[in-house]
Amino acid sequence: MEKLIVTSYGEETAILRKSTENPDIQHRNSKYQSKKVLASILLTLIILPESLIYSGNVKVALLLYVGILVVISLVSIFVKEQKVRNIYQAFLLLPILRLMNFSVPMFPEIPLLSFVFIYAPMIIPLTIVINLQNPTNERLGLSFRNLWYYLPAAIFIGFTLGQAEAFIVQATPLIPDLSLVNILLLAAVMIFFVGFTEELLFRSVLQTSLEEVFGSWNGLILSSLIFGLMNFGYGALYEIFYAFFVGLLLGYTFQRTRSLPFIALVHGFISVFSFGVFPHLGNLFSFL
Repeated sequence: MEKLIVTSYGEETAILRKSTENPDIQHRNSKYQSKKVLASILLTLIILPESLIYSGNVKVALLLYVGILVVISLVSIFVKEQKVRNIYQAFLLLPILRLMNFSVPMFPEIPLLSFVFIYAPMIIPLTIVINLQNPTNERLGLSFRNLWYYLPAAIFIGFTLGQAEAFIVQATPLIPDLSLVNILLLAAVMIFFVGFTEELLFRSVLQTSLEEVFGSWNGLILSSLIFGLMNFGYGALYEIFYAFFVGLLLGYTFQRTRSLPFIALVHGFISVFSFGVFPHLGNLFSFL
């Protein structure tokens, strides 16, 4: 901008006016404003129903999610730009996931069954969205390259974050004891059902779609915010910040490794330690 400054006030004004009337600049400004509006809409559509769940108005929240599902479905039909349409298609999966959460009954004797019945059916809408977008395996992170090297890292990260989550959430254990059979069963459910499905949704589909429109960094931040806000209805506000941090870590790891199996393992091991091991053994923060 300094190079455009001239001695004549009239000429400087003319140059500035000309620059603001430049079609390329106007187009960039318009796209920037459109992105801000889109990001605001996406966050609002999560904050509203999740805050209703948080306040105890579950029925209203679920009705709102149904409305969001219908509206986004209709809007996505008329969106011309494929990259923006991909975001709407990915976003459709969030109301479906939340509706599944509240539709599946609890099984007090075998609580792990609830997770199976929630996340196994989610593969169907996920598969439909993936087929519509037709992404490459690299975009989805469907690579088992270096997985044996990633496995120890996944266990270590899962141990560390699982310790923190056990302290924050104070969850009831999902298994009756720490027998080998129960631990293996918990690991299978948390890795292959919960971890794989959520990471396929939030990282492979949603985050990559957001990155194509907003850029790598902004897409990572926005998807992590959505991931955190999806925990809004479950309790304290600090759980949102923790979930946002975990989403940020998993999203960044996915960007660097492009390995869905790795982050699914990390996600799964976090749950194994936070909902299985540490509730039985206590945690390192219990003295606080």
